[in-house]
Amino acid sequence: MACPLAQENGLGARAVTSAVFLAVGAGLILHVRRALLRELRQVRRIAGAAQNVLLRPLPPRIDGLDIAAAQLSADHGASIGGDLYEAIATEHGVRVVMGDVRGHGLGAVGTVAAVLGSFREAAHDEAELGGVLRRLERALARHLRERDRAEHASAGPESDHHAVEEFVTVLLLEIRGNGEVHALNCGHPWPYLLTRGRVRPFVRAEPLPPLGPFPLPARLPAESCGRLRPGEGLFLHTDGAEDARDARGRFFPLLPALAAAVRDGPVEPQAVLRAVFTGLLRHTGGRPDDDVAVLVLRNGRRPLALKHDHVSGHVPRQDLSGRTP
Repeated sequence: MACPLAQENGLGARAVTSAVFLAVGAGLILHVRRALLRELRQVRRIAGAAQNVLLRPLPPRIDGLDIAAAQLSADHGASIGGDLYEAIATEHGVRVVMGDVRGHGLGAVGTVAAVLGSFREAAHDEAELGGVLRRLERALARHLRERDRAEHASAGPESDHHAVEEFVTVLLLEIRGNGEVHALNCGHPWPYLLTRGRVRPFVRAEPLPPLGPFPLPARLPAESCGRLRPGEGLFLHTDGAEDARDARGRFFPLLPALAAAVRDGPVEPQAVLRAVFTGLLRHTGGRPDDDVAVLVLRNGRRPLALKHDHVSGHVPRQDLSGRTP
């Protein structure tokens, strides 16, 4: 209204006026777009930092074990969800946790943080694997109580709020220096044993109920799972890997995908991980319905070679200097 050209009725004046307003509008749109992009980049940097703290990347090798792990959230654009994993070298062996919180996506992140934080402390502090599991149970119960109080306070004193039943499936493994594996399982899928050209269930025992709805039993003896020999691997996963469906409702063929990944060569954790995620994304069209977490580990330790002298039973001879050749 303040522009003099806007008061003119000529075609040229109108064209100039339109050009001015178009240039101003384009400038404003470009400025807003740049501001939004800057804010989006900042949000992504914050989300990436939060992910690295919560579900931090695992090193490729921990105490002789080669490891590869990744997580895929069902919420579009979210980098973390309701699945969790961690591996820590302790004086008791390498301790591994794989878990799955009820529900998926961003709503389960608080529970993931509570369970993972407890595991990272308890894995070092507790001599027995059962003690680690009890610490996770207490951390989960405390988190749910605090969340319930917060939801009651925000809903007001007149609300008829009831806490939503929540549970977490948890698999704990302890892999000792000699390859012996002990486990405690609360409602989680058992891992698969990977050898060259072969895939089979590692354990067939009945798991305990998930953490949350029911208290743990008084005794928690760890399940002895045998020995993970050099070169052998374990494939740990959440149920989203086996329950993923395609557009026709067919489940993802996890076992054939694993068998193909180890058919022609040694167990390579990164190659197995890549093959499974590639097949799963192709099967679901890039949009899985549930969070998926996968952790692959291989015993990369060298086998202990028996000395020939100890096998034969003879005493090593010495040279004239007194040294054993």
